[in-house]
Amino acid sequence: MSNSLLTEEVLALKGRTVTYTAPDPAGAAAGRYFGLAIGDDNPLYSDAGFAKEQGLRGVTWPPTLICETNQYADLPIDRDGYAGHTWGLDLPGTRQVRGGNSYVFHRRVRPDDMIVATWSIDDVVGKVNGRGHEMVIITSTARYATAEGEPLAENTETIIFVGLEQKSEGGKA
Repeated sequence: MSNSLLTEEVLALKGRTVTYTAPDPAGAAAGRYFGLAIGDDNPLYSDAGFAKEQGLRGVTWPPTLICETNQYADLPIDRDGYAGHTWGLDLPGTRQVRGGNSYVFHRRVRPDDMIVATWSIDDVVGKVNGRGHEMVIITSTARYATAEGEPLAENTETIIFVGLEQKSEGGKA
């Protein structure tokens, strides 16, 4: 069964890359406030003395804060109120579902780090789910590094676009 959502234009997204460079260092306050916002009171984010006792140079960020590109990508707010990285994909007749994230952390973010995030679309696949709805599954990876190129983290995420109409065996909804 063919997948009408998987157009040449959608397939051409594979390999697309975008890079964002932070305009200033990560900053200690960002890690402290993010920790407070998510209810994580780990003293590594707020107490330099404690962090040094743990073998660090000073305070650090909660690990997933680096993945919040809205803090340094300077992107406009989208129609859903989000100001971070998206691919700006709109597949009419679908609903978007987050398929999950997978993280690899190379080292903790320090307040003096200048972050560079490079996102790439790794794969674009078409499938039909068990209920007969077409899907487009897009896998992308963000690689975060310092301005000097030292790896900090990787975030692989899956976005699924699910067709709203059931596809019939004859190829038409």
